Amino acid sequence: MIEQLIRGLFPSTKHTRVALAVASLAIFAACGQRYSDRARATDDAQDTLHHDSIALGNNESIILATTTSTEDSGLLDSLLPGFRAESGIDVKVIAVGTGAALDMARRGNADVVLVHAPASERDYVQSGDLTGGRLLMHNDFLIVGPPDDPVKVRGRSNLSDAMKAIARTGPFVSRGDGSGTEKMELALWKAAAIDPTAVPKREATGQGMGATLNVADQRRGYTLTDRATYLALKHRLTLVPVYEGDATLLNIYHVYVVNPAKHPNVKEAGARRFVEFLVSPGTQRAIGEFGHSRFGQSLFIPDVGKDSSKLSGVSAPPLS
Repeated sequence: MIEQLIRGLFPSTKHTRVALAVASLAIFAACGQRYSDRARATDDAQDTLHHDSIALGNNESIILATTTSTEDSGLLDSLLPGFRAESGIDVKVIAVGTGAALDMARRGNADVVLVHAPASERDYVQSGDLTGGRLLMHNDFLIVGPPDDPVKVRGRSNLSDAMKAIARTGPFVSRGDGSGTEKMELALWKAAAIDPTAVPKREATGQGMGATLNVADQRRGYTLTDRATYLALKHRLTLVPVYEGDATLLNIYHVYVVNPAKHPNVKEAGARRFVEFLVSPGTQRAIGEFGHSRFGQSLFIPDVGKDSSKLSGVSAPPLS
């Protein structure tokens, strides 16, 4: 019904796809699933849609559905001007949880997706919604909590023991948004033989990583975060890393073209050009250098040409 209404209002294919993408996000927000944030307070979350990115203009453009971490960390802000200068193509960014980004691909409402939940991604490749996948980069996840670490997570012998300690005492703040980060969190609960719905002080924000870190900070709680977003925002947080460095916490990013064979509205040429830009030697070098001057370590490790099964954690000293 909603798609029929939008297609009536926007007969142009290009305008229809952008309008559908915006409508999808509006529905998520109405249901309490506020997927996009710029690591600001909840009142500012809607600003992350930045109207200039979704304006129905005539310039050549593609839609990128991606995770909040690539935007919150500032990585996209550093890379996209170079692509625009090189190609003349604007990239309209919709930063959401990985689950929502993949759903946009399923509906044909994006041209490219950049996500970090390999198990879920495989389902969309097998369904024919995604094609041309490339390993792009990785970093890792951290468990962060109050400086005094009241649950005594720091020093635990393994991740399962850490999760059990948090489950007993809490609070734990989850994204609860179907993101790659939440999928990792749920896998950690499962590995510890814990039903997350039974954890008494587990709270789901339904928001992106930046807003979830803010809530955890306010609650003096614990949360799981990607390293890049935490480093980008740590100057405004009291949270500190209490568990890091486990091989299980690897955070792998892939980029895909939404399959034009299944979704004819996809701007295939522009999408493939953007993917080739991301995997090019110059961009890979820029990804590897991003954040180093500010934080003393890279926020992402470039991975083109590597075997994903042989990746290891971020080569950086522990933050805690």
